[in-house]
Amino acid sequence: MRFDLPRNVILPVDAVAVRLDPGPHPFALSNAAAIAENWRREIAANPALFDGAVVLLSELAYRDGRLVGRCHAVNYSTFMLWRKRRENSGAEHAYAHAVLVAGDNALVAIRMGPHTVNAGRVYFAAGSFEPIDFRDGLADVDFNMIREVREETGLDLTAAERGQRYHALSMASGTVIFRRYRVAEPADELARRVSAFVAAETEPEIEGPVIIRNAADLPDGLMPHMKPLVEWHFAGRE
Repeated sequence: MRFDLPRNVILPVDAVAVRLDPGPHPFALSNAAAIAENWRREIAANPALFDGAVVLLSELAYRDGRLVGRCHAVNYSTFMLWRKRRENSGAEHAYAHAVLVAGDNALVAIRMGPHTVNAGRVYFAAGSFEPIDFRDGLADVDFNMIREVREETGLDLTAAERGQRYHALSMASGTVIFRRYRVAEPADELARRVSAFVAAETEPEIEGPVIIRNAADLPDGLMPHMKPLVEWHFAGRE
């Protein structure tokens, strides 16, 4: 199976069946020395980095409206080297986005903080899947979405209205699995709450909120995968 799904097209996804394999990822095994050396350089440049656990895919396919795959827990240092060697690596990255829709239909994204790997970049509050995001060995996508939004913005989306299904967009940089989360408050109120949360944090992960009010309202620093998601939302697609 390996990696078998269309690129650069938004796909409707009825279910995600990505399993966490307890074994090591082949990329981690075959690049151990290079991972250690690259990590020494990374933390010298940015001491704020933390070598925690994330997951990398070894298989992913789109079958009958489902995403089916396998992933392995790796250290963040492994992920950092993979970012530089992703072509023909036998590994890919998947991540999830809660597309936060305010009561006035504007989107609320975030700009990453200056000490992070994606400093200054704009996307929906999100983070890599971690081992805690799996239930009975399978990825719990909504748990990951809600957890990451809460950690980065202070907003709790547990009671938010969820879109009927997931969607996915696979690009050379990775596969984003996304779903609308609608709340009643207008965008300005959500942004105020996020800004207050960031101001109270000792080491906030994000710089602050970014409101996107229409498909032409694209902020500086927008990650490449975000433009298709913004256009999809304002086109009213499901």
